[in-house]
Amino acid sequence: MLKPRAYLASAVAAVVVCLSSYSAPASAGNDGVVRLKSVYPIGETISRLKNDIAVKGIVFFSEVDQSQLAAGAGIALRPSVLLTFGNPPLGTQFITSNPNAGLDWPVRLLVFESEKGEVWTAYTDFGWIARRHGIKNREAQFKMASEVIASITSSVTRK
Repeated sequence: MLKPRAYLASAVAAVVVCLSSYSAPASAGNDGVVRLKSVYPIGETISRLKNDIAVKGIVFFSEVDQSQLAAGAGIALRPSVLLTFGNPPLGTQFITSNPNAGLDWPVRLLVFESEKGEVWTAYTDFGWIARRHGIKNREAQFKMASEVIASITSSVTRK
């Protein structure tokens, strides 16, 4: 059985592998991940995203500094921060259609720095989430969620 520290190190190592091997498409690929390049440094990108989330009245749940967690496990990781947020009246409708959709809600938005020093945002495409969970009766809600995340990320993709 793995000890908690070994488990954390294994999880962080998996994130390192994923981030170091990504390609950067402009829209969701077969993996369902949408990646968008920020025009701001990572700190300002996170600040702008959190501000836009707040201005829209969306509930902000957490900010997880994955590079700090990695450092605590003795692993070097480029800056990587996971933001979680959501609008319960909207997001919980996905879960009422299929409880497994709770795996993808609240919204997770990853902000990370590439090996080239570029800052990227990444999130799971809502259409992909609908297909993943076989949800066919919440089209309007998925459309709205897609529009909201596009609006939030637009706060860092252009000056």
